[in-house]
Amino acid sequence: MQTIVVTGAAGFIGSYLVAELQQDMYRIIAVDDFSAIRKEKNLLNKSIFQKIDRKDFIEWLEVNHREVDVMLHIGARTDTTEQNIAVLDELNYSYSKALWELCTTHRIPMIYASSAATYGNGEFGYKDDHQTIPQLKPMNPYGQSKQDFDCWVLKQTQTPPFWAGLKFFNVYGPNEYHKGRMASVVFHTFNQIQEKGEMRLFRSHKAEIKDGYQSRDFVYVKDVAKVIMFLMDTQAESAIYNLGSGTANPFIDLARFTFEAMEKEVNISFIDTPEDIRDTYQYFTCASMDKLLQAGYRGGFYSLKEGVHDYVKNYLLTKQYA
Repeated sequence: MQTIVVTGAAGFIGSYLVAELQQDMYRIIAVDDFSAIRKEKNLLNKSIFQKIDRKDFIEWLEVNHREVDVMLHIGARTDTTEQNIAVLDELNYSYSKALWELCTTHRIPMIYASSAATYGNGEFGYKDDHQTIPQLKPMNPYGQSKQDFDCWVLKQTQTPPFWAGLKFFNVYGPNEYHKGRMASVVFHTFNQIQEKGEMRLFRSHKAEIKDGYQSRDFVYVKDVAKVIMFLMDTQAESAIYNLGSGTANPFIDLARFTFEAMEKEVNISFIDTPEDIRDTYQYFTCASMDKLLQAGYRGGFYSLKEGVHDYVKNYLLTKQYA
């Protein structure tokens, strides 16, 4: 039986991964800050071989590396409004470097979470080309911390036997109840409709883009897990890969699909984008998925309508966890 480490195991994507991995009978070592009460339900009834606090894990790995077959480094400080660069440097850059170096030394395959926030306003496009990545200009410190690590990785001549960095686009799905303001737009839309019978979207502050037609590449967490498990199993070409759906959808469609799934009449209005995020707000993202497809991935992706309906009907309406 293979032993898989999942960092960030109590978080949104990490806990969904744990749910999928346990079905395939992997031995799971879960790493996180388990003192966060709001995340406890994400791991309830999960089959976990061992839990290790994030602060103790590097020391543990130095001693117990022979027990680990694959490292899935999903843990990070994911608050895109975080301005404390020291925190981001510690959790998103320095910690990731330490894990990379241990995986390199002890020949452990490593898959880690990057972010589409590295693309900034999209002036260089959304293609996961290693030649272009160093030119990217993130618009917030979170994105910069992910960019810094990606650029450091690409300079390394000593690497794990297989590695992949995954630029997550706008991920949504079960187990994000704890994320507060940083939860997906689907989650916030559902809750606003439940409470008020309406959805207020951010108004566009660009003349060329209509209100509600700011567009993002939304990717369902079930597809994220499938891609990670594909790369883990096949160990295709080591590279940084986009992980989106390959389709940009406007927020107004996301809201309509949520109303549909809840079987409620559509009621959408618009409010100004908050000033603290207005200057760094992305109006369009769309992942180029060619590299992943060329690596052999054939698992497909949920359409936004399919994903929203599954999420709302099978999780949000019944308050279920994966």
